[in-house]
Amino acid sequence: MLFMLAHEGCVASSEHQSRGLVEGAWSRFRGPNGSGVATASGLPAEFGLGRNEIWRTPLPPGHSSPVLSAEYVFLTAVDEDTLYTYAVDRRTGRVRWRAPAPRPRREALDRLNDPASPTPVTDGDGVYVFFGDFGLIAYEVDGSERWQLPLGPFDNAYGMGASPVLVGDLVIQVCDQKTDSFMVAVDKRDGSVRWRVERPGSSTGHSTPILYETRANGAQLLVPGSFQLTAYAGGTGERLWWVRGLAFEMKATPVLDPSSETVFINGTSASAFEDSYDRAIPAFDEIIGSDADGDGLLNRDEIPDQLARRWIKLIDLDGNGLLDRGEWEWYRAARASQGGVNAFRTGGSGDMTASSFLWNHDRSVPQLPSALLYEGVLYMVNDGGVVTLLDAATGAVLDRGRLQGAIDSYYASPVAADDKVYMVSETCKIAVLEPGTVLKVLAVNDLDEVCFATPAIEGDRIYVRTRSNLHAFGVQKGAD
Repeated sequence: MLFMLAHEGCVASSEHQSRGLVEGAWSRFRGPNGSGVATASGLPAEFGLGRNEIWRTPLPPGHSSPVLSAEYVFLTAVDEDTLYTYAVDRRTGRVRWRAPAPRPRREALDRLNDPASPTPVTDGDGVYVFFGDFGLIAYEVDGSERWQLPLGPFDNAYGMGASPVLVGDLVIQVCDQKTDSFMVAVDKRDGSVRWRVERPGSSTGHSTPILYETRANGAQLLVPGSFQLTAYAGGTGERLWWVRGLAFEMKATPVLDPSSETVFINGTSASAFEDSYDRAIPAFDEIIGSDADGDGLLNRDEIPDQLARRWIKLIDLDGNGLLDRGEWEWYRAARASQGGVNAFRTGGSGDMTASSFLWNHDRSVPQLPSALLYEGVLYMVNDGGVVTLLDAATGAVLDRGRLQGAIDSYYASPVAADDKVYMVSETCKIAVLEPGTVLKVLAVNDLDEVCFATPAIEGDRIYVRTRSNLHAFGVQKGAD
């Protein structure tokens, strides 16, 4: 069995040459169009430290997921307060280069977030990264910097988390926050802003878009936000159509079934967290009598709703410690939002909710992990570790349960290839499932580390990024 512990080599090649991408490359968050599905073969079901392990490279922490060019694994990390982009040799596991990024500020982050959470995107000739503490940066594949575009500062309740994506020669970055949310398109060659659109009403989420290809409008960006999913023209940013019924804050990436032109998107509504509270929250005029000081605003002690008092930092969009009419109405909408996982037909013009809605399921739905569509079955693992299998065509529940041997919290999204579904827990228990209508665990692999990143799959290898290492696993001759 071949095993290599890779060490850092900081000297980058001075020559620039196109490394390219293999067909179906895992070049962005969750691989081909964010699906989480790869065309691969010969992947291991059983692996771990020293077992079917091709190499292991120690790296500083970061929640970003690995992405792949033909030669490199790219990811980001934070090392002693410095933000870095890393390029790791796919064959040997050696660090070929790492490049520091400016860090003019420090975002306030949720405990599940990280300064290096957004995942890079690559076209094989360059790699494009986003840090909430700076903005966008592009590098050549040899590690030399191509351009910088400062963005922010941001005010997201959890910290920024959406990853950049590529549409032709444009790098697209969604920047949803408490107020003044926007999406920007940047020329990947020189960093110039080609278009920017405001996203009013989208708040605190961090969903990464996917693409929907059409003959009439070319590539469309499908972008979740508070209460709705919106389709934008990739080349211009024009808002084309949208569907309503989503949760009040969206973190998962949509999943597209091109064969049926159906999009699936999951998110948890506020009421799912607090079953003891009714969804029907009174209007502002009905509660303003609680305004003891008569200023027309509600401070924490004046708010009559228990959940709203606990969530005031989230609801208080302008950060002044008081709730006005607009903020209270946003909270009412959040409590009334359907959430769950929704299936919609894609396409159209304007509000397509009524004509595009197919089905909704609202039990044991993940807040963070994205759903996985594989061989007609929609797989979900929620943050608490409950796995649900749904018939993608109807939304009918096929099976539900916990992963025996891997009962844990889950924040990484499931991925699949080679008739295997991989689910990674927070303590890096990696359950391998047999695809089908019944929840069947083939193996549980325990790396005994902390993991928030979604694995990458290509060829005959699966790449797993933990808090302290990047692992490459593949079937080894003579392995037990």
